[in-house]
Amino acid sequence: MTEASRSAKRFVGLRQRVLTAIVLAVLLLAILFAFPPVFTMLLIVVAITGGAWEWSAFLHPDRRRLRFAYVTLVALGLYVAWQYALAPSGLSWLLGLTAVWWVIALGWVMFAPARGGSIAAAIAGLLVLVPAGIALIRLRLEDNGAWLLLFALVVVMAADVGAYFAGHRFGRLRLAPQVSPGKSWEGVIGGVGASLIVGGIGARLLGWPAAPVMLLAAGAAAFSVVGDLTESLMKRQTGLKDSGRLFPGHGGVLDRFDSLSAGVPIFVLGLLEADLISAPVRRVFE
Repeated sequence: MTEASRSAKRFVGLRQRVLTAIVLAVLLLAILFAFPPVFTMLLIVVAITGGAWEWSAFLHPDRRRLRFAYVTLVALGLYVAWQYALAPSGLSWLLGLTAVWWVIALGWVMFAPARGGSIAAAIAGLLVLVPAGIALIRLRLEDNGAWLLLFALVVVMAADVGAYFAGHRFGRLRLAPQVSPGKSWEGVIGGVGASLIVGGIGARLLGWPAAPVMLLAAGAAAFSVVGDLTESLMKRQTGLKDSGRLFPGHGGVLDRFDSLSAGVPIFVLGLLEADLISAPVRRVFE
């Protein structure tokens, strides 16, 4: 394949990704701002269970009963974790333990990418999917929740976009070649920089102090890379290219959710610790 052919293929792929992203963004904005919080909550639950179905392929792609059982386990874990998160300091503890998990996941990706197995994959899926679902739901149920949730999503998505363009333009130093050869340290820097800018703009619009919010955005961006690499590790261990084909140009639910699964819980934990969100959780059907 010539360089011109590769460039044309990349352009077509990028155009498809952009068109799909626009459609998804319009649907998300409609659900966030035109409907009560319960609709967003239901969307999050559907996304988590859909992600659980895709993740179950990392356990055994051909055993459908096992895969359905795993989806049920994740749904049950989501319910139990939500009940725990309603207790005083429950959410902080849950997200704090999640942060510890992502540090462990980073070590797994960087130093032991060949290790794993079905049991490790099953445990990892619970730790990836459940806390992210809880963090997303909690944000939506806060006062001004639609804007807060949108802000958190844009912070992490900005990291993806910044990493994509910086990596393609400047990428030289490979981040984790055994897991994801396309990832580079230059891409990470570009992603963190993009999230810093979004964090500063969002802080100003929300009336928050810019410096701590920008630091939280940078931290969320850095952890989002670990989420991306963890899913890449699972796919490489099972020989899968994409987790699914639901979204043209993007792959499956996990391919869109991997960065969010790490970035959003870390961002919400930071907001809690900085007392930037502290309103009591409202009833879903209020």
